[in-house]
Amino acid sequence: METIMVVEALKVIGFGLGAIGPGVGIGIACHGCNVASARQPEMAGRFFVNFILAAALTEGLAIIGLVLCFIF
Repeated sequence: METIMVVEALKVIGFGLGAIGPGVGIGIACHGCNVASARQPEMAGRFFVNFILAAALTEGLAIIGLVLCFIF
């Protein structure tokens, strides 16, 4: 019983560590969008659309990690 609890706790810790990567990726994408919008304000709408796409794809990695945490 206790071994199962330890394994489940390690799964949660593993997912937490795995979520760091997508978090950093979204932060870098947001930084790039802000810098690009500051340099070319007339293109801000297009940069924002690209940022939303990049953030959605990066967040998909975290969701896959969450699903794998519950499966295994």
